[in-house]
Amino acid sequence: MTAGIKPLLEICVESFDDAMVAARAGADRIEYCAALAVGGVTPSAGAMARLRDIPVPCRVMIRPRPGDFIYGASDVAMMKHDIALARDHGAEGVVIGAAMRDGRLDRDMLADLLSVAGGLGATLHRVFDAVPDPFDALEGAIDLGFDRILTSGQQPTAEQGADMIARLITQADGRITILPGCGITPENAAVLLRKTGAVELHASCKKAIPAGVGYAAGRVETDGDAIRALVAVMAGVVAP
Repeated sequence: MTAGIKPLLEICVESFDDAMVAARAGADRIEYCAALAVGGVTPSAGAMARLRDIPVPCRVMIRPRPGDFIYGASDVAMMKHDIALARDHGAEGVVIGAAMRDGRLDRDMLADLLSVAGGLGATLHRVFDAVPDPFDALEGAIDLGFDRILTSGQQPTAEQGADMIARLITQADGRITILPGCGITPENAAVLLRKTGAVELHASCKKAIPAGVGYAAGRVETDGDAIRALVAVMAGVVAP
């Protein structure tokens, strides 16, 4: 970790109410999604219309459907429209990714998408965790103009991928922020920050709300207490 830097916390949410809970609990930035159970997709136009009411910066997930990240022309047109919508409603940035059939980043498609995101921050999402050569993909993300890469270090959790994350941060050398995410908790955050040198973490801090049956069975919501605990742990990891 860079000396004197207080690590920042990004919380992914899937509703306006969850975003407000996260902001009040101390989140520094929001990743605004829908359907986190399938990894997150683009929130609705109605949801994006509330972005300016959220008191911390918000990055909007731009993903037209669940599943792989291999997209066609109609998907790209939809994503461009959603990027413009997010920008017009006050998003601080967007979260995008696209791959070719061999798993490498689709750099041409990503450049096309970023061309309509003028002025917005851009996070390369966890499509990165499926690329065959993460170090080449890191350089590609920098060349394309991304300012962050969300990654678990190509492992099921960021804690398991800590060694890879540390290597990516070393290679990035301040040119792009490596944002560890997946499985971040108050119990492992401090160790992960110290081990990797990360200056930001990404977490969901969700709790299950069981209710109903069938199509109405249960949901998850943002746990403000878990965020406050995570914020407190991270505040203690400021380098001397």
